[in-house]
Amino acid sequence: MTGNSLHDQRSAYYGQLTEQRLAPLWESLHNLVPKAPRPQAVPAIWKYAQIRDLVMQAGSLISAQEAVRRVLILQNPGLPGKSAITPALYAGLQLILPGEIAPSHRHTQSALRFIVEGRSAWTAVNGERTTMHPGDFIITPSWTWHDHGNPSVEEGGEPVVWLDGLDIPLIASLDAGFAENYPESMQPVLRPEGDSFARFGHNMVPVRHRVTDPTSPVFSYPYERSREALDALYHNGEPDEWDGVKLRYVNPTTGGWPMPTIATFMQFLPAGFAGKTYRSTDATIYCVVEGRGSVRIGDSEFTFEPHDVFVVPGWQPVSLAAQADSVLFSYSDRPVLSALNLLREERT
Repeated sequence: MTGNSLHDQRSAYYGQLTEQRLAPLWESLHNLVPKAPRPQAVPAIWKYAQIRDLVMQAGSLISAQEAVRRVLILQNPGLPGKSAITPALYAGLQLILPGEIAPSHRHTQSALRFIVEGRSAWTAVNGERTTMHPGDFIITPSWTWHDHGNPSVEEGGEPVVWLDGLDIPLIASLDAGFAENYPESMQPVLRPEGDSFARFGHNMVPVRHRVTDPTSPVFSYPYERSREALDALYHNGEPDEWDGVKLRYVNPTTGGWPMPTIATFMQFLPAGFAGKTYRSTDATIYCVVEGRGSVRIGDSEFTFEPHDVFVVPGWQPVSLAAQADSVLFSYSDRPVLSALNLLREERT
């Protein structure tokens, strides 16, 4: 049998397979089961000083009521058109102006808010409000009612911007996205501000509390407390050679992650820190809270300043350096990879 005739026979055979909605695995096996991860997402940074004006301009072009959520999506250049910063996660910068209400709704996607600038706005989650401050980490668990508001200028309101992080791409890949609008623009306030933190935020829980939900009953994690913990650990020990001083946020009733699909962290890098290189299979999004420094991701290198956002794709070598004392917030898809026994790390 000649080579040409074999080629022709295979072509005819593959044509028959296509007609029957079949495909030969041997033609794509190496792409489907690679020797190492080959992320489509690429390293990227969004310099806040360069995009802040665009965020603010959105406020004069569309109202919070009309937009439902006035957000500029941070789109990874390697994932064009997918509204994604990594294959599993979404990121966007949301603006709410004085006197506005972002109407109440709920959805199956889990969400986090990390406050970038401004301190007058509030968010409400399942009947409790919390006032937002820069550096605060706030969760909106799956299928919980949530709305946002900002007092008028006369009442002390100012523009407030926060980073939204959601598992939208992951939920979309599972065809599990549902959403529902609340009948009013604001849900009723059922509990005083700070109620959930009083019940669960002091290493204690109500005596008859039973864990029925994998998400944290605390939905607001104040930056003041996170910063205090980082400072105490830094002054009481040596920074890790890869991470500096790094803590993970927890669900106080389980010790697990605040939400089942998104891990969140805060870390401190002292001035002069030059971190060693590491990599892990979870893709991570960073938001700079304080300080300035640089990050090397694979062959890319970026300098960072306060409010910049950068992304580290999965299994890409990364090292962090700080020119001044720096604090970084980050979130990743680590809980999903851990649950599927796919989390792998290397420290060099």
